[in-house]
Amino acid sequence: MIYRLLADGIVFLHLSFVAFVMLGGLLALRRPKAAWLHLPAALWGAWIEFSGGICPLTPLENWLRGRGAQEGYTGGFVEHYLLAALYPEGLTREVQWALGALVLAVNGWVYWRVWRRARRQAQ
Repeated sequence: MIYRLLADGIVFLHLSFVAFVMLGGLLALRRPKAAWLHLPAALWGAWIEFSGGICPLTPLENWLRGRGAQEGYTGGFVEHYLLAALYPEGLTREVQWALGALVLAVNGWVYWRVWRRARRQAQ
């Protein structure tokens, strides 16, 4: 029972991290110092997608599920939890590239706005 709860907690943590990667730049519009936390997270998220890698939280979740007599899954978190709802056929390298580009585009736009605001305030 405890392993299942821990695995579910990892899923919540992982989903929160994905949301922070995608939208955490918006926090920097209000609190520019948040960029020091968000930029490394966004770069990590984009790198995982571009490289085709798997976040270390995925094997941890699978290990916890195995210890709790539950079945793990293959592939990554995005493929298993997020893309399963959006793209039932599964994750492809093209989709991973698109997700990585989306992370960079959204956050590039947000940080462009942060930079512009900082420049205006400095004048």
